[in-house]
Amino acid sequence: MFTDPSERTPLLLVAGLREPQVAEVADAARLRDPSGTALVHADLRSVAEGVVRREIRHGDHVESHVLELAHGCVSCTLREDLLPLLRRLSAAPDVSRIVVRLDPALEPEAICWALRHVEVDGRPLLTDVTVEGVLATVDLLTWLPDASGEQELAERGLGGSTDDERTVAQVAVGQAEFADAVVLAGAAEDRWQRVRTEAVLARLTPSAPLAHLDDLDVSELLARVPGESRRGEVDGPHGRLLRGQPSLDTDAGVATVLFEERRPFHPKRLHEAIDLLLDGVVRTRGRFWVASQPDDALWLESAGGGLAIAHAGPWLATVDDWDGLSDDRRLRASLTWDDYYGDRMNELVVIAHEADPHEIARALRDAVLTDDELAAGQQAWAQYPDPFADWRTEPCAEPAESELGGNQ
Repeated sequence: MFTDPSERTPLLLVAGLREPQVAEVADAARLRDPSGTALVHADLRSVAEGVVRREIRHGDHVESHVLELAHGCVSCTLREDLLPLLRRLSAAPDVSRIVVRLDPALEPEAICWALRHVEVDGRPLLTDVTVEGVLATVDLLTWLPDASGEQELAERGLGGSTDDERTVAQVAVGQAEFADAVVLAGAAEDRWQRVRTEAVLARLTPSAPLAHLDDLDVSELLARVPGESRRGEVDGPHGRLLRGQPSLDTDAGVATVLFEERRPFHPKRLHEAIDLLLDGVVRTRGRFWVASQPDDALWLESAGGGLAIAHAGPWLATVDDWDGLSDDRRLRASLTWDDYYGDRMNELVVIAHEADPHEIARALRDAVLTDDELAAGQQAWAQYPDPFADWRTEPCAEPAESELGGNQ
C-alpha cells in the first residue's frame, strides 16, 4: 500500500502547549535546510467560528491564507485543508522536507492516524510522506502542573471546537507521550521541579532523547532517536502499553505502577477506585474488563484530572473468526491465552508523581472479584450495577473525533 520511505518526503511534526516555544523549535527545524523545507502552521484559535489562519514559509517566501470552513472543527480542517496541502507540498520539486508546527490544541497521534487512514484523492498521505519524527516542546516551569491539572482547554482559550471537553493535561501528556524526542524549554522553579519533570518524561516516553531549546541542534537530536521509536506509528487499544522499557523504580517521588490481573473487576468497586487515578497521577492507560460485560474490552485513559473510557472491541475469546485481525493482535492473544479467561486481562499502567503507588495497586486489587464472586458465575455478574454500561457502544479502535478536537 505504501511506497518505500526513502521515496517519500520527510515530515516532521512539532507539538507543544506554549506557542512561542513551539514556533522557535519549528524554525530551528526549518533552518536545517531553509531553501528545501516548507514550514506549515495552521492557527486554530478561531476554528469554532469556521476560520483557520494558515501560513506556509518556504525559503524567503511567506504565504498566508484565511480559510473559511463550512463546519468549524479540527477534523474538517485536516480533511479539507492540511492533508491536501501536505500532498501538494510533497509533490513540489523544490520541497525536500516538510515541517508542521501544530496548534497547541492538537495532539500528534491524531494527525499521524489521519496520515495513515484518511484518504485524499483516493489514497492516504503516507503514500507520499514519511514521518521523520515528532518533537514535543515541554516548558520546564509549567508542563508538570499542566500535565497533572484539571483545567479544560476551553478555559485557557485553546479548545479546538465548541464541544471540545479535553483538559490541558490530556493534551500536554498526549503530546509528550507520542514524541520521538523532547525539547525542554525555559527554566524550572528549582532543580527539584526539573528532576521531577524529567522523571515523569522518562516514564512517559522513555526512549525519547532530550535537548534544551537554548542550544538546540535539531539534526543532532533526531540522530539520537532510536531505531525502534514509533515515528508516527499509532497503537490501537490492544497495542503495547509499555514502550521503551521504562523504569519501574521510584525516582524523585515518581513511580510507575503496572497492574495485571486476569480476574474481572467488580464494576461498582472499580468505579469507586477510579478517583485514585485522578489525584496525584500524571497518566493512566490500559485495557480492562468488568464482570458485567464479559464480552467487551474497555479502554481507560487519564491525564491529570481528565478521564476517558471507551469500548475497545470484543475480546477474542468471544470471536470465532480471527481472519482480518492484525498479526500483532493474534500473536498477543496466542501468547497470553488462558484456558478459562481466553485473552481477557486487566492491564493498566499508572504514572504517579504525588500519589502512593502501593495505595493505587491495593485499590485496584481490591476492585477485582473475590473468590466467592468469581464462583457465582456470569449470571450473577450480569446483575451487578454497572456504571460503565454507558460506554458499551462507543468504539475506541482508532483516535476519535474528540482527539482531533471534539468531545470524548
